Amino acid sequence: MLVAAIGFITTVLYFTGGALLMQRLRKGSGGAAPPARGKMLLFSVWGGAVALHALLLYLHVFSANGTGMGVFSVVSMVAWLIAFFLLVASIRYPIHILGILLLPFAGVTVSLELALAGDLHTTTAVDPSLRAHMLLAMIAFSLLTIAAIQAALLALQNYSLHNHRPGGLIRALPPLSTMDSMLFHVIGWGFIFLTAALVTGLFVLEDLFAQHLAHKVVFAIIAWMIFATLLIGRFRFGWRGRLAARWTLIGFALLFVAYVGSKMVLEMILGV
Repeated sequence: MLVAAIGFITTVLYFTGGALLMQRLRKGSGGAAPPARGKMLLFSVWGGAVALHALLLYLHVFSANGTGMGVFSVVSMVAWLIAFFLLVASIRYPIHILGILLLPFAGVTVSLELALAGDLHTTTAVDPSLRAHMLLAMIAFSLLTIAAIQAALLALQNYSLHNHRPGGLIRALPPLSTMDSMLFHVIGWGFIFLTAALVTGLFVLEDLFAQHLAHKVVFAIIAWMIFATLLIGRFRFGWRGRLAARWTLIGFALLFVAYVGSKMVLEMILGV
């Protein structure tokens, strides 16, 4: 009952945060810093949702009676990391508008975790090195998810400005140069954590085929190569705009297949 109550309040707070951001979008001020009172309300709701979500994950995953790291728990944890990183980044950079999509998504993952995680569960990893690897991988995926959302908006922003159709969402976004700079800032940090996850995986993963991880590693390495090429292209040749957005989305799609798609297939279809 306690877990269900916390989950319900968390979901309500996430959707309330999304609604507050949508209200700002309708006023055409999404790309600007929120007024002091509005900023306090938004970040209070957002911070409350993140804090309760963290407590829910502890009770539902890591406690003695938790269901373990099933697919829905993993998705919920990734959503929490995304909401947390975006909240911290929004204090300094004007990217809180991304929460219009990401906060309701986090709320949905909380509901799915409560409703379905108990039916599909795996044993929580007890090896500290394996836990560290999993945490690095989830941080990398969370940061690169934010980058993918931002890349999609950057592509839309480019298209709208070139076709002289700046809609409400486009007007609410930060300037194109700011969006481009922030995109590579997020990609850079995501790439660092992805590299660390791959390196630690060499030491904690014993038999890739027996553990059904070979395809996951292959997709992750290809995604790593794409992001490495993108960062080199940025610093050597000044890649930006639609080109950067396209390759970011391709790299993220491969990473999604590696981290989420493979786990869903193994648990929900193959029952492994």
